[in-house]
Order: sequence, then structure tokens, then C-alpha cells
Amino acid sequence: MYPKNGRVILHVDMNSFYASVEMAYDSSLKGKPLAIAGNPEERRGIIVTCSYEARNLGVKTTMPLWEAKKLCPDLIVKTPNFDRYRAASVAMFDLLRQFSNLVEPVSIDEGYVDLTDSQELGSPPAIAEMIQKQIYDQLDLPCSIGIAPNKFLAKTASDMKKPMGITILRKRDVPSVLWPLDVEQMHGVGKKTAEKLKGIGINTIGDLSTSNEIQLKALLGINGVRLKERANGIDPRPVDPDSVYDFKSIGNSTTLPRDTSNQQELLKVLEKLAEQVVVRMKRKQVVTTIIGITIRYKNRKTITRSQKLENPIARQKEIYEAAKRLFHRNWDGEPIRLLGITATGLQELDSAVRQLDLFSYEKEAEKEPLLNTMSKLQDKYGKKIIGSASSQINQVPNSKSTKHDTSFNKDFLQDKKSIVSRKKDY
Repeated sequence: MYPKNGRVILHVDMNSFYASVEMAYDSSLKGKPLAIAGNPEERRGIIVTCSYEARNLGVKTTMPLWEAKKLCPDLIVKTPNFDRYRAASVAMFDLLRQFSNLVEPVSIDEGYVDLTDSQELGSPPAIAEMIQKQIYDQLDLPCSIGIAPNKFLAKTASDMKKPMGITILRKRDVPSVLWPLDVEQMHGVGKKTAEKLKGIGINTIGDLSTSNEIQLKALLGINGVRLKERANGIDPRPVDPDSVYDFKSIGNSTTLPRDTSNQQELLKVLEKLAEQVVVRMKRKQVVTTIIGITIRYKNRKTITRSQKLENPIARQKEIYEAAKRLFHRNWDGEPIRLLGITATGLQELDSAVRQLDLFSYEKEAEKEPLLNTMSKLQDKYGKKIIGSASSQINQVPNSKSTKHDTSFNKDFLQDKKSIVSRKKDY
């Protein structure tokens, strides 16, 4: 089953991860309807993820807690324990690396494994069975695995059987398996994109596979062309173990018309810079987890300061407020010649949501146009915390930023020493 030319890739997708981790930690929860929610004491709480037992009773991710309890009066509700989830995730990825050096984490609960050079371990289905069994036996966690010649098909395959499924999806299967499906069911096509595609007569994945590239590019940019390729089972992206550590930045700075120590003028400059950074972030479809500022004084002394944020942000007001706090803490009152704002620790918008503060998430969900994206992600993963930095984001020549530990991604995937003590809790 190993091709002479080409790759064999697995997508390992943990099933109902947060709920499963809680059940592994407390076996009395197994087999019961369990939900992870932001604020169990308040009716406005939102379901982050739930067990399959709860799903079978109609409970869904992003459902208000009061509605979930109405459907399932016996619903057990737990608040998130992110230290526990980090520890379980680290253990899972450590296990995957026993089967291949090419393991690419793309989230706290999913990753790709390139098995092309793992023939000595057995056939791809046999390896997938070993991985699934070891994750279950050693961590008491269920997962589904997709086997395919590329990332897109592997990801698609892992969605087909849940929980505890193993699915093989070959390129030759695409016409019979994928093309009849509604285009919105395709991985990478959200509700808004599906609406645009259907507006030009593309209703199924098969329609997308034969669509006009010029028309697609006019409608969706280069992403339209990529979607057509994937609808035909084409995805050249390699499994890259280092992609999760690509820490690029988006920044803007400006030299002031005159050196000034007028605080109101300086804050207005920061506000304008935040707006410019947001425009570029929207163009690249990313959020930021680290905000930095640059201050250059009249005497040309330059300082850069940055702060890691509790949650990813992408709105102008949020970036401005974070930059303003840094500015107030670090400005010495002397006349300033140049100001800059830099966003680092970038994550792709379609693979990142607010990661720790569920109460903030609930407030944001009421007013953010990103709700549809968040809901789609949470239907699948609960709270999907980690996303790899966009490979298309180029370093901005004029931006200034300090070397800084990166986002939540690196915290639990790279620095295993800080996790060891947490594993005992798990």
C-alpha cells in the first residue's frame, strides 16, 4: 500500500477531545452525557464541546447551556481544565512521533503523520490501528484516523467515521465519494464561501472540481484555485514538523512629522497604526497572540517591548488597547520620533478562536462577524486552540519586534519540561 511515487499521510483527529480527557481523568463520567461549558452557574453559558452521549440527545456545540439542559436534564457540566488538555495533547503527539519523524501538529487535538518511510512498521492501515489502539490504551482517549495520499484527503477521511474510525480515501475515490456532496461539506469551505460558490452555480464538490478557474479567482482569489485543486484530490502541501513554529509578524511604524511628547497626539498615532495592522491582518486572514510596540526617541534611542496575550485578537480596538497599555508602561515622557506596532504569534483565522477566556468568547460571539467561523470550528473541536502560522505572511521589513516565546502552540507542543508536572494531574 506504499506508492512508488507519492506520500502516505495520516490525519489523527481526537474525538470530542475535552470531554474525552475529562472522562479519562474521572472514569465515573464515562457513558454519561457530559458537556464542557464556559459558566455552568449562569444561563448564558455556552456549550464548548460535549460527549457523544450528550450529542445523541441533541446537545450541540455553541448551544446555550439552558437549552442543552432542557434537552438533557441529566447533563453533567464541567468547566474547562486547560492544563489537563495540554498534558493530554503533549502525550498524544509524543506517541505519534514513535511512528514517524514527520508529525505536524495543527491543533491541540489533531495532527498529520507522514508514513511514507515507515514501511518497516507495517501497512498504513496496520499502523493506523496501532496508533489508535495505543492512544486509547495508554491515554484512554478515542481518535479517528484518515489515511490518504495528501493532507486534504486525509483530513476529509478522518471526518468520515466517528468516533474511533479508520478510513482510507484514495485519489481515485474522489469522484464517487466527494463529488456528490454539497460544497459546504468540503473541508475548507465555510458557510459564507459556500454561499458565494452557490451564487455562481457551484452547488456540489463535483461542480467545484470542473469550475472555471478565472471565475473562481475573481470570486475568491487564489483560495478559489486551491479549492478547485482539492476538489480534484490535489494537495501538494508536505507534512512539516516545523510549521507550527513559524513565527512571523505583521507590523507598521511611522516617523512623526515632528518630535513630540504630547500624549494625545501619540495615542492618535498608535490608533492609526493599529488600524493599518488590522487591515493587513484581515488581508492575510490571521489573528495575533502577541502585540509589540517600538518607541524611538528624539535622541534615536529605540526600545521594543511586547506582551503575550491571553487570547488571540484581530480587532482594531483590541490591538490599539493592547498597544496603548504597553506604551503607558514603557514611555518615559521624552519626545518621540517614531512609533510602531507589531503583531506576532500569528495564527490562521480559520484555525483559531478565543482560547482560554470562555466568558470573553460569549461576549464576542454576540457582536463578532466571526461567529459563523467559530461555530463551524467548535462543532468539530470544541474550542480549537492552536493554529499554525500562515505560510504566506512575509516578514515586514520596517517592523520591529523582539524575540519572544510564541503563542499557546509552543507552550504545550515544544516546552515539554513545563508539562511534566501537569501529566501527574492527568
